[in-house]
Parts: sequence; structure tokens; C-alpha cells
Amino acid sequence: MVDNLVERIRQKDQWAMSQLYQMYIRELSSVCYRYVPSESDAKDVLQESFVKIFASMPTLDYRGEAALRMWMRRIVVNEALCFLRERKRLKATLGMRIAEPDMNEFSVAQLSDSETIETEMLTPEELHRLVSSLPDGCRTVLNLYVFEGYSHKQIAELLNVTVGTSSSQLYYAKQLLARRIKELKKERQ
Repeated sequence: MVDNLVERIRQKDQWAMSQLYQMYIRELSSVCYRYVPSESDAKDVLQESFVKIFASMPTLDYRGEAALRMWMRRIVVNEALCFLRERKRLKATLGMRIAEPDMNEFSVAQLSDSETIETEMLTPEELHRLVSSLPDGCRTVLNLYVFEGYSHKQIAELLNVTVGTSSSQLYYAKQLLARRIKELKKERQ
């Protein structure tokens, strides 16, 4: 089915574009919200991502649905990173902090299976809130490392930082999360 959609999208078939969008919007939204917690900003990033996906489809070397999914995820991640870089420049230019609202859904198992942070007692919404409250650099490295499976070397190249910076950002993110989870546990007692 996806093979047929790809072929029809290459011919600029709007219905096929809509079908592909409906098939992957939830997954790609989840990826996007991990980097860009603001709903309105995430929607903008997703829109730009789909524009790039559809525009690039004619030159895509289609190798099956799994490869297509990974390619689309990479586009969303790259668009989210571009957005964060631009926002960082805007913050520096304006000299102000831009508020970030909470993220929507987050799988507790996604982080606790990969890291040693105790997340069992958290709801997905609480964990989302904690992750979204991390500084941009920490949150970005955490997402790339834990959810996208990038190595520190790949993260360093992608973000134009050193491997040490990537490692320290992940370490700092984990420390902040652990501290905030501990504080939340104390509040509940």
C-alpha cells in the first residue's frame, strides 16, 4: 500500500499525500514534540517537515516502508533542530526567554528502558512535563541519544558540538531529570 502511495505522491496526487500524512502524523508528531514542546511551534515544524517530505518524494530512492519511516523521522528531527537553532538566535537577538508549554504524550517506558532514571511512579504527562522543562541543549541531546539512537559522535556532528559536549549534555539532562523526579516524589509524600 505504501509503495503505491509513494508512486502516486511522485505524480503530485493530493489524495495520496493526505493518506500518507494520516498514516504517519501521530508518530511524527510524537518525534517533533520531544524536541519542540510548544504545540503551535511543533505544528509549524511538522508542516515544514511534510512540505519537505512531499517535495523530496520524486527524488527519493524508495527502499520500503521501514526506510521511508526512518527518512521521514530524520526530516522531522532535522526541522526541529533547525527550529531550535533559529529560536536560539532569536532569543540572543531579543535578549529574552521564550516560554515552552508542556508536551502532550510521552511513553514512560521509552526513557526508563534506556536509562537508569526511576520513572515508574510518573504518569506520561508528568514525565513529559519534566523532559520539556529541560534546557534546549539537554533536551535535544537526550532525545537524539535515547529516542533516535544516535551516538555521541553523530550528535556532535549534527549539532556542531564536540563529543564531550554531547556526553556532558546527556549527563546533565539525566541528573536534572533524576533530581526533579526525586523532588516530585517528596512532594507526593
